[in-house]
Amino acid sequence: MTTTLTVEGMGCEGCEDIVENALSGVDGVEEANADREEGVATVEGDADVEDLVESVEYAGYEAALAD
Repeated sequence: MTTTLTVEGMGCEGCEDIVENALSGVDGVEEANADREEGVATVEGDADVEDLVESVEYAGYEAALAD
């Protein structure tokens, strides 16, 4: 299953790495990719959306489930 989150505040490659690492640490995540230009992160796996959002916010960014 693919989940897409909107992520605000990513300004560089380092930010993408931080978001990807935060998401990768969530149970159920098989793969995570962040794109600062699009302002999104995509996650493969069956992780809980609330856990994904919480992990990104804990890393210092604003996140929400994309429409």
